[in-house]
Amino acid sequence: DLFGSVEPLLPSLREDGVAVWVLGAGPYPAGVVALQELLDAASEELEPEDVWEPEDMNDTCLYIFTSGTTGLPKAARVSHLKSVMCLSFYELVGASSRDVVYLALPLYHMAGSL
Repeated sequence: DLFGSVEPLLPSLREDGVAVWVLGAGPYPAGVVALQELLDAASEELEPEDVWEPEDMNDTCLYIFTSGTTGLPKAARVSHLKSVMCLSFYELVGASSRDVVYLALPLYHMAGSL
């Protein structure tokens, strides 16, 4: 839904080496990775651990976009370790797939998104 906002920035993103991935109906310009096609073609088999296991748990796992203290959105780095720690919260409180979690934090807040 937000691709129209990113599309004018594609040339500068490409210059900076930023990959743009999109989930949703295309068509998309060249250089944009349409994830739905890749997901449809993906195997159900797991790859060996050495393919997906991070070398260092402090390496970047993902970026979340915050509202920023200036009021402008910015990317915040989240490590693999932080992601695992956030997931451990559910185990700590004994949560299961039958539970409903109400989220009061905005999704751009790391504690809200993870």
